[in-house]
Amino acid sequence: MKTLLAEIRSAVLVTLIFAIVCCGLYPLVVYGLGQALFHDKANGSLIIDANGTVLGSKLLGQGFTADKYLHSRPSAAGNGYDASNSSGSNLGPTSQKLHDSIAQNVIDYRSQNGLATNAPVPADAVTASGSGLDPHISLQNAELQASRVAKARGLSIEKVQKVVEENIDAPGLGFLGKAGVNVLMVNLALDRLK
Repeated sequence: MKTLLAEIRSAVLVTLIFAIVCCGLYPLVVYGLGQALFHDKANGSLIIDANGTVLGSKLLGQGFTADKYLHSRPSAAGNGYDASNSSGSNLGPTSQKLHDSIAQNVIDYRSQNGLATNAPVPADAVTASGSGLDPHISLQNAELQASRVAKARGLSIEKVQKVVEENIDAPGLGFLGKAGVNVLMVNLALDRLK
């Protein structure tokens, strides 16, 4: 009986030690290092204006619909760009629903941007990302939207293209993926223009 009680006491003691280390100390150390070394990233890469209002995050897409803004890629996350319901549509390549939604998105994109009915459309303009929250669009997508944005804002297309070029994010580590344009950053830069 003494050995059984000793074993139970040891098991309880080890459980408490691991609980304190794994559920208390380790998270505090990771949190502290994150705040000290990567403060902006650890807090969501938030964009905050001079009044302290959070305008968005560099890491999460937002739905822009006005003609004066670049439009993000479509989202299948909840009710559109819902970070608490991040997901893709889970529709496969043989899905008629997926085919119909892409076909409609192509028609809408061409119409919104004044393109010919047979003009090529970038894939990211008509399909959602895996998370539904991608903040980037392709450079080609941004360039095709530039004339609509310029017209709506009364700017030259060159001015809009310059803002787009200033907000190109390089591929991860310089070689992973393709360069992209952060839609929120471009739209905020355009809003700052007078």
